[in-house]
Amino acid sequence: MLIPTDPVNAFVDYPDMPVPNASGGPLAGLTFAVKDIFDVAGYPTGCGNPVKRRESGPAKAHAPIVAALLAAGARFVGKTHTAELAFSLDGRNAHYGTPINPAARGRVPGGSSSGSAAAVAAALCDFALGSDTGGSVRGPASFCGIIGLRPTYGRTDLRATMPLAASFDTAGWFARTMDVYERVAPVLLGEDSGGPPLARPIRVGDAFQLLFGEPEASALAGGVAAAERELGAAKTVTIAPEGLAEWQQLYRILQGYEAWAEHGAWITGRNAELGPQTATRFEVSRRVTAAEADAATRKRAEVRERVRGLVGDDGVLMLPTMPGIALLVDAPEAEFEAFRARAISLLCIAGLAGLPQVSLPVGTVSGCPLGLSLIGPPGRDRALLALARKVLAG
Repeated sequence: MLIPTDPVNAFVDYPDMPVPNASGGPLAGLTFAVKDIFDVAGYPTGCGNPVKRRESGPAKAHAPIVAALLAAGARFVGKTHTAELAFSLDGRNAHYGTPINPAARGRVPGGSSSGSAAAVAAALCDFALGSDTGGSVRGPASFCGIIGLRPTYGRTDLRATMPLAASFDTAGWFARTMDVYERVAPVLLGEDSGGPPLARPIRVGDAFQLLFGEPEASALAGGVAAAERELGAAKTVTIAPEGLAEWQQLYRILQGYEAWAEHGAWITGRNAELGPQTATRFEVSRRVTAAEADAATRKRAEVRERVRGLVGDDGVLMLPTMPGIALLVDAPEAEFEAFRARAISLLCIAGLAGLPQVSLPVGTVSGCPLGLSLIGPPGRDRALLALARKVLAG
């Protein structure tokens, strides 16, 4: 890493290799870190796994998304830890340890973009790249009390980036303030697609029912009220008539099938040294059949149509990012799995529909952060961020 200290174990211990950046540009004066699934020239791309790290060797060129940030004047300060093969919502890593959550000591930072979230929350850099397949930007943003966007599917460049599940993978970023967040947005997103102002708030009732209790609902109430002050009273809908638990299973079938298709041959072809949680997830993924994936793909088209129909071209869905605050690092494994199922029931909505979702730090429970999310129409990511700025301003 190219900073003096790392008190939260956010950064991978690669030898320092300075990375040139433009002397001027829209991001001049800002520092950034990169999740260790994106190529940075001169650095390995270890993907949170020791075998991948040994096999990688230094990348010969930057991933386009990294090159764009450097060309815009941002200064690279290091690569950050990821949960192994980006396949985790909690951010633990059996090989390299779990980054410390600066906003909730003793609790997980969220994953898989754990190091990037921890680095930003600890003010070790101004912003950091992450990826979001099933919630790997949105979840850590909620847990660490920072801002994180899952962009519209297909809007960010994923070349020279480790895939997990190609039909869900996106690249996002973290920042502590909307000022910084919106400076980065034009560089990574370009211009929005056209459309009317975002003016129709929709409260996702079945999503709020997944919160653990009244303290969590109270923590988000101020953010909901701020959004309604800006947009008017929200209509409450049930987004999944068949139940969000069914959508969660749909997501897990598709993610698992794609993840095994991407990594299965590599895992079975060598001793991949997978940590126990990662090994379990890939074993479950291995068992997903093509027939199950085909059925899930057909059902996904129906879900996408329903969600996009509700959002239209001017709607904004409001929902919790996560069902509660981050779990304790040493919580029982069964508790992590139960939390994960509940969390994916929330996070899968935007993923299945391919829509942009931003998580905003609006509340706390027992002193730990909890995020409120806004989901907007496809291609309207920057309009969604402009609304987010107003919500955070209260």
